[in-house]
Amino acid sequence: MNLATSLRQTPLAERLREVRSLTAALAGPLSDADATVQPMPDASPAKWHLAHTSWFFETFVLAEHVPGYRPHDERWPFLFNSYYEGAGDRLARDRRGMLSRPRLDEIMAYRAHVDEALDRAMPGFDAEALTLIELGINHEQQHQELFLTDILATFAANPLLPAYAEAAPAKPGAASTPGWTEGRRGEAQMGADGDEFTFDCERPRHSVWLQPHAIADRFVTNAEWAEFIADGGYRTAGLWLSEGWEWVKREGITAPLYWHEDGRSFTLAGLRERDPQAPVAHVSFFEADAFARWAGARLPTEAEWEDHARITDPAAGHQLDRAGAVMPAAGGALFGDVWCWTGTAYLAHPGFRQPPGTVGEYNGKFMSGQMILKGASCATPRGHSRATYRNFFPPAARWQFTGVRLARDL
Repeated sequence: MNLATSLRQTPLAERLREVRSLTAALAGPLSDADATVQPMPDASPAKWHLAHTSWFFETFVLAEHVPGYRPHDERWPFLFNSYYEGAGDRLARDRRGMLSRPRLDEIMAYRAHVDEALDRAMPGFDAEALTLIELGINHEQQHQELFLTDILATFAANPLLPAYAEAAPAKPGAASTPGWTEGRRGEAQMGADGDEFTFDCERPRHSVWLQPHAIADRFVTNAEWAEFIADGGYRTAGLWLSEGWEWVKREGITAPLYWHEDGRSFTLAGLRERDPQAPVAHVSFFEADAFARWAGARLPTEAEWEDHARITDPAAGHQLDRAGAVMPAAGGALFGDVWCWTGTAYLAHPGFRQPPGTVGEYNGKFMSGQMILKGASCATPRGHSRATYRNFFPPAARWQFTGVRLARDL
C-alpha cells in the first residue's frame, strides 16, 4: 500500500478534523493586519480563506443537511461566497482586502462554530452529506495552498520583506545532468474512474493516443533558468508566443517572480540565497513555453504527464505536512516542490457532464483561457493530489509554486 492509499483510508471525521486544524495552524503566525491584506486581485486575504472554507461547509452541508441549523451570521455569506451564482450575491473579488471587519479572532470563532456543528451532525449524515464533506475537505486543502501562496505574495509586497515563518538553512543540491524517460506509445487511458474521490473535471476515463516522446527526469533548475536569462531569453521575441511576448513587454518581466538581482529569492522564510539546483518556481506558462523552445524541447501534454505518473505514489515527494515556511528543494520526485505546466488547455474530458446544482459550478465553468498543471507543490497538502488531478491557471499566472519539466518528441 502506498502512502496516498493509506491517507485516503483514514476515517472521514478524522480527516476533516486534521484538515481544519491544519488551516487554523497556518494562520498561527499572522496578525490581524497580515490576514487582512490583499496584494493583488488574484490573491485573497488570509482571513477570507479562513472564512470561505467555513462558509463552504456551512452553505453546502450544514444549511442543507442539518434541520434547524442557523448560520453563524446572516450577513457573512455575501462576504465569503467566492463565485457560486446559485448561492446568491457576493462581494467583488478585488474588494476582499477591504474587509477590516470581521476581525481575525471573530473569523476563528466562526470556524469553531462550524467545526462544532459538523462534529455533532456527522454521525447522522446520509451518503449525500458525507459526499459533500469529502468535497469540502478537498476544497479546503486547495485553499491551504492558496493561503500560503497568497501570504507569500502579501509579504513580498511589503518593503520590509518579512518572513512568514522560520525555516532551517537550505542544503544546496548537487548538480546533475538531466536524463530522459521514454514514454508509452500508442493507445492509453487517462482520466479517473472508480469510487475514490476525484473532482468532476477529472472524469470520465477515456482513451488517448500517445506519440513517441520522452519526459525529463527532473524539473528545470534555477541554474538552468539563469542560463536562459543570460542568453537573452527574456529579450528574444522568437522564443515567445505572441500573447506572452506582449505580456513580457507590458509587465517588464525579466526573471521569475520573487527573484532578486543579488542572487536571492523572496520566500515564506524571507529573503534566501537561491539554490542553483532547486527547481525554478513562480514562472508562468508563457515563460515555461519560451524556456522549452530555448532548450530545444517542449512542455509535456497532460496525457503524457498523466501516463508517466500512473505508477508513482502521489503522496511522495516534498509536499505540505504542517504549518511553516515551505519552498522547493532539489530532487527528482514527480510530485511535490512545484506544479508542472503542460502544453494542454483546460477543457472538458470527452463525456464530461457538469454536476447539477450550485456545487456543480466548482470546475466546469472555468474551462476557458486556462492551462493545465500536473503534480503537486511544496505547498500542496500531502495526499491531496493524484495522477489524474487537473490544476489550472491562466497562462500569465505565476504567484503559485509553478515550474517546468521538459518533454521532447522521439
